[in-house]
Amino acid sequence: MDDRFSTLSSYDQHGSSSSAHAALYGGGPGSGSHHKAIPEIFLTRLLATKGTIQKFVDDLFATILTVNEALPPAVKWLYDLLDAAARHHGIHDPEVIHAWKSNSLPLRFWVNFIKNPDFIFDIYKTPSVDVCLSVIAQTFMDACSTTEYRLGKDSPSNKLLFAKDLPQYREMVSNFYADIAMMPQISDQEMRSAMQRLSIHQQQFDTLAALKELYIYVSKYRPQIKEVLEMDMTASKLHLSHKLDLVAATLEGMFKIFYLIHYP
Repeated sequence: MDDRFSTLSSYDQHGSSSSAHAALYGGGPGSGSHHKAIPEIFLTRLLATKGTIQKFVDDLFATILTVNEALPPAVKWLYDLLDAAARHHGIHDPEVIHAWKSNSLPLRFWVNFIKNPDFIFDIYKTPSVDVCLSVIAQTFMDACSTTEYRLGKDSPSNKLLFAKDLPQYREMVSNFYADIAMMPQISDQEMRSAMQRLSIHQQQFDTLAALKELYIYVSKYRPQIKEVLEMDMTASKLHLSHKLDLVAATLEGMFKIFYLIHYP
């Protein structure tokens, strides 16, 4: 975004005034004193900037929250797993399941890339673009939340900018989860095939680093994971608990060799 435009959070950086918030709410002007005129200028630029990028934000959210043939099978498999876990534990509160699904994909994955496009693209993210993307990411986070944010005259302007759009965005998120639930169930064979297709590109990634991150998580909760694997009949028949011990021992040996080579 051109630095000639005000960023979506400039207004917060330069203070606030009751008349500026009144304009966002559609109220009348303030007292018109000189020290309140500066925030009014930034408010106008904020609204103009928001109007400029509105279509792009709408298109981005629509692309993320649309179920089509491009949706990875792993997403359907994961969300079915969460639904099954809720039924197994007698959890019937839809907000809890909604929160699980939001935390597993939109908030953990997409928010990170919205805030940091330089993770994917070879671009330089200016400070102005950085704060703009933070506002858009926060809007996406609010769209995934079922808790209504009570707006008032002291609310930050970045919350007010997309306040009128949030009901539409929240409906998109709910429809996204509902559409995934209506998809045909993914079989284990389909899931294995999808993972094998991804493995074709494994040379493009640092698999050892990925294994290390998984190992850090598994080692932290290893007793709990082993207990669940031993209690589950299918996992017990496949001896997954014992296989986990073997994998852990193998990875520990690999990491020791790796550190000896790179950090002698």
